[in-house]
Amino acid sequence: MQILILTHTEVEKLLPMDECIPVMEKAMAALAKGQIHNPLRMVVRPPEAAGLMGLMPSYIGGAEAAYGLKAVCVFPQNTAIGKDAHQGSVLLFSAETGELLALMNASAITAIRTAAVSGVATKLLARAEAGDLALLGTGVQAHTHLAAMACARALRRCRVASRDLTHAQKFAEAMKARYSFPIEAVETAEAAVRGADLIVTATTAREPIVKREWIAAGAHLNVVGSSIPTTREVDSATMAAASLFVDRRESTLNEAGDYLFAAKDGAIGPEHIQAEIGELVIGTKKGRSSQDEITLFKSLGLAVEDLAAAQYVYKQAQGKKIGSWVEF
Repeated sequence: MQILILTHTEVEKLLPMDECIPVMEKAMAALAKGQIHNPLRMVVRPPEAAGLMGLMPSYIGGAEAAYGLKAVCVFPQNTAIGKDAHQGSVLLFSAETGELLALMNASAITAIRTAAVSGVATKLLARAEAGDLALLGTGVQAHTHLAAMACARALRRCRVASRDLTHAQKFAEAMKARYSFPIEAVETAEAAVRGADLIVTATTAREPIVKREWIAAGAHLNVVGSSIPTTREVDSATMAAASLFVDRRESTLNEAGDYLFAAKDGAIGPEHIQAEIGELVIGTKKGRSSQDEITLFKSLGLAVEDLAAAQYVYKQAQGKKIGSWVEF
């Protein structure tokens, strides 16, 4: 028996953003139709450890049935040494025999598929003319989210902010050669957010970095950075003021610090969730209802996103003869 091994670079080559967005749209639709088994992630968090390990299994049924498992370690302090905070692998298994088919770099898949889902949400929820982007963060997710936002809308400009201005300046300088619109580093999150109609938060912040009074009427937010109950990026007032859309209700109610802190403050409850993104894709729920409405997509990242990405990459690798096949 042979398995396919794909490196970070190979995954990036096989999963460009403009191809990943429709893959994620299809996966979200399948979730909304009940074609996917996606249990809550299991988190191993030893009190003395520097990071945590997440185990994310899923199953897709139908004609393209498969099992997937992402085993990933999350070390937020990695960003300080120039490494991705997410380290691990995605495993793809046959639904017929249970055999392991492929082992893929999880950092690359996570970075691309997370931003691609935000791209789906932006296509469905942002105003058609939205194009003034505020990007908070300069790490891995900032890079892929800039690509996703450029796919989802015709961007007019991007203002990027980081805890360290020099990081924002380096990011802006590096990105200018890749995009036709201006990219400007600004000193504060407020300077980036005020006047923006697209806002992405992709940070490791533990406390809110976005305040309600900064957000313009009609803006759309993709809130991405926190995927655990103990951290958040936006304040309770923002959560209460926005129409809230999620990748999955169960995950949000159990894992999303942005939601859980606001609920603890009494600002919102479960009824505040308007819809899952997949429900918008298949048309069973409605998205934006007015030009002035603030919409917010709370991203947590789902195992099925990793599985759908892995299935697509596996097929592409076979067709393009990329990757290494090894006896297992």
